[in-house]
Amino acid sequence: MNAVTEWLKDRNREPGFELIDAHEDLGSLLDHYAVPGRTAVVMTMGALHEGHATLIRAARERVGSKGLVVVTVFVNPLQFGAGEDLDRYPRTLDADLEIAEASGADAVFAPSVEEVYPGGEPQVRLAAGPMGERLEGSSRPGHFDGMLTVVAKLLHLTRPDLAFFGQKDAQQLALIRRMARDLNFPVEIVGVPTVREADGLALSSRNRYLSAAERRTALALSRALAAAEQEKAAAPAALAAARAVLDDAARLDPPLALDYVALVDPADFTDVPDDHAGEAILAVAAKVGATRLIDNIPLTVGAQR
Repeated sequence: MNAVTEWLKDRNREPGFELIDAHEDLGSLLDHYAVPGRTAVVMTMGALHEGHATLIRAARERVGSKGLVVVTVFVNPLQFGAGEDLDRYPRTLDADLEIAEASGADAVFAPSVEEVYPGGEPQVRLAAGPMGERLEGSSRPGHFDGMLTVVAKLLHLTRPDLAFFGQKDAQQLALIRRMARDLNFPVEIVGVPTVREADGLALSSRNRYLSAAERRTALALSRALAAAEQEKAAAPAALAAARAVLDDAARLDPPLALDYVALVDPADFTDVPDDHAGEAILAVAAKVGATRLIDNIPLTVGAQR
């Protein structure tokens, strides 16, 4: 715990908020809180923003003043593929600690890669299955296997009663829920609605990479979702409305390079049929410049206007 004490001393803080980088120290903290109340975890890759702060506040509200809220900060190399932005992914631990504490966290667990994977890349990993091969999984092979592997490990290390994830990463959330159900993890997976900036862009750590012109183009993602919402009386119309907005954005300067737009079943992320009536997710992914962005919206399709 020396690192915790020194961090608090450097910032003239009273003990109570802790930075932890070793799983043994995390275990001691969890043992201390085992009786007073429930534990919640918010898993992040750092570069915290208001979206993460919303997750932390939701966790604090659920567990109350006697519970424990742990935020994990770990940039997981297993979920980055060749040519992706692992090396340039923002690492802003000092700012992350400020946001985590202000939002109601009790501790930040920020381990090194060697702490999480002491023997190097793990030989045994979780497989995301068919759902993990669709949409994001098709564009980023192996991404969801790496994500589920580290989430499973962090669930074991943090031993939470509840785990909070943003609905912006809808396919990730669905896979984590499926993993918890299929493998009998004793944890409630809680989805928290997407937080957006004033102009509608979904909050993401990658937004900082966008130039002013690229950001204007990127707003087509949220406009496409809004267009689908207006046409949700029929699945084909909703999908067509979103695609029309994205096609227009492909002609902007700089252009939007569409990866996919799909209207899918929330349970398994397969495309819904044209006559679908019920819950669906409109999901979109695209690149603007060198930055890849995703967004989605839940829709009740086929309902009468």
